[in-house]
Amino acid sequence: MSGFGPLELLNLYANGVFPMAEARDSDDVYVVNPEQRGIIPLDGLKISKSLAKTVRAGRFEIRVNTAFSDVVRACAASAPGREETWINPGIEYLYAELHNMGRAHSVECWQDGTLVGGLYGVHLGAAFFGESMFSRLRDASKVALVHLVGRLNAGGFKLLDTQFITPHLLSLGAVEISRGQYQKRLKSALELVGEFEPDGFSDHYFSKSVSPSGAGGVKQSMTHIS
Repeated sequence: MSGFGPLELLNLYANGVFPMAEARDSDDVYVVNPEQRGIIPLDGLKISKSLAKTVRAGRFEIRVNTAFSDVVRACAASAPGREETWINPGIEYLYAELHNMGRAHSVECWQDGTLVGGLYGVHLGAAFFGESMFSRLRDASKVALVHLVGRLNAGGFKLLDTQFITPHLLSLGAVEISRGQYQKRLKSALELVGEFEPDGFSDHYFSKSVSPSGAGGVKQSMTHIS
């Protein structure tokens, strides 16, 4: 990855592609431009009754950008059913640099002072490119995603990219769109500015208003907070 830095990485995202490594211990990184792209419509997040109840109960303390490197490291670690990951040390370093530039963020779930779940991604314009998530306790990554979508809606974001579709993401409302459709949505989102820390947004108060009615309920709750 000699000569490749965080600005080059942002340029990849601006052009609709993203990097991956073959494996955790691989030195090589390749660029991915899938024919079908996964996104979660910001008005289409599916929140089950049990998940909404977990969010409202405040089972996890939500923090933002307090342990970014720990979140990336946890996402890179092997886990049952995910023995190998695409995040190698070079990619870890690049995203840490983006975080230092204010271009990459983490949403974290804590319990009793321990990081138990979360996600991270890249922020460019009014687009958020979700990179990876992890969960050490049931529903921790889902709760982080609910809070991410609430935050993105409050901050005026227009695109939440998930790169690929998994059964887990499908259950939460993710859909596939063509490369051409994605490029159009990306272009529109990059012409705007999203605020990852929008005025008036509070994860604590937001969690109290989450309903199982999907992201329509999420967006409605923004009105009450702002």
